[in-house]
Amino acid sequence: MEYSTFGRHCAVDAWGIDFNLIDKADFLRDHMVKAAEKSGATVLSVQAQQFEPQGATVLVLLSESHLSIHTYPEKGFAAMDCYTCGDTVDPEVAINYLLEVLKPGTVYPKLLKRGEGQIEVLK
Repeated sequence: MEYSTFGRHCAVDAWGIDFNLIDKADFLRDHMVKAAEKSGATVLSVQAQQFEPQGATVLVLLSESHLSIHTYPEKGFAAMDCYTCGDTVDPEVAINYLLEVLKPGTVYPKLLKRGEGQIEVLK
C-alpha cells in the first residue's frame, strides 16, 4: 500500500502477556531496537525505565519518530505504539515483531494516518 502522508501511527493494546516477558526493561529494550531496525527505521537513542515493584517503559527515539511500550505485568497488559513519518518505514512491521516476541492472548490494534487533517483510521 502506498501512502502520501506525514506519517502512520500504529497503536496496540495487548493483553494476556506473560508477566516475566513484560517486567524486564532490558529485554524489552533489546527487542524494541530490533523491531525498529526490522521496520527500516533509524534508531537515534533509547530510554528504558524499570519500575518497582513491576512494570517498564521503553522509548526508542527514531529519526522517523518513535516506538514505545508501557507495561503492566500484574495485569498482563502492554500498550505499544509506533509512529513513523514518511513512507519508507512501516510501523506495523515493528509492532508485529514485538507481538511475535510477547505472544499476547488478545490484541486491539489501530493504524492511523496522520498529518492530513482529521486523523483517519486505516485499520
